[in-house]
Amino acid sequence: MYPLNKILVALDCSELDATIIRFAAFISRVSDTDTIYFVNVIRHMNIPAAVQKEFPGIIENALEERKAQLEASIAKEMEGSNGVKTECIVENGQPARKILEMTEKYKIDLAIVGRKNQLKGSGVLSHRLARRAVCSLLIVPEGAVTESGKILVPIDFSQYAQNALEQAINIGTRVKNEVEIICQNVYNVPVGYHYTGKSYEEFRQIMQKNAELDFKKFIKSIDLKGLKVRECYSLDEDEDPVADIYEKAVKVQASLMVIGAKGRTASTALFIGSMAERLIQINDTIPMVVVRPKGKAAGWLDIIKDI
Repeated sequence: MYPLNKILVALDCSELDATIIRFAAFISRVSDTDTIYFVNVIRHMNIPAAVQKEFPGIIENALEERKAQLEASIAKEMEGSNGVKTECIVENGQPARKILEMTEKYKIDLAIVGRKNQLKGSGVLSHRLARRAVCSLLIVPEGAVTESGKILVPIDFSQYAQNALEQAINIGTRVKNEVEIICQNVYNVPVGYHYTGKSYEEFRQIMQKNAELDFKKFIKSIDLKGLKVRECYSLDEDEDPVADIYEKAVKVQASLMVIGAKGRTASTALFIGSMAERLIQINDTIPMVVVRPKGKAAGWLDIIKDI
């Protein structure tokens, strides 16, 4: 998996900023990050031309004032993160569009955004970035803390799952405390199983055994770097595997979730896969990394196939 050399952090001058900045500092320490771009896009600055003429420089002064405010917060929360270059950027415009443009302009490896529950604001930005960005994404809920005791990685034995597990291992090997990575596979009993002459329980065991064999083949090609990695299997009985994943993450008290997403270029990044999409919707408590293969191209034929 590619290193996280360049990180973009989306700020909005809310109470959540401090949490997001701390996570940026944490990730930079465990990923050998070179540069962190802290970005704030002010959505509404529609000042009439007559007012701008009467008060020249009003927009520029407002942007500089906001930048100074953010730089003070960044310096406070990034204290002790030596060796990482930081840059604060404040612009006027449409937040999601501007941030997407910057992920390409600065060749960003990871974008970090917040998720609000009680605080004012919406989660639209994280959904848009997850669908359209050509880099990985870390979504940080309000109140989250930077600790990595258990990392949950949903796996379906695909290349996307391998990307996610490798990124989880990269993070796990660099933190000070002991880390356990839990690989969760969600399986189901297919409709029509009874035509085989097997009972529901018998066929469930067959499906889990098959998943266990797939895991053994899957894990052989991955360097675990000495980390403790354990597998777990969850039976999906209500056609909602994402709920099973989130429930498991809560039950094991995971401090981080890492999930693989489909790779797309900026022009064709229409979706990230239904599982990642829904996890972003329902997970409002656990920090989650959505790992996207950087720079992987996909044509319209691939999109049609996915649809």
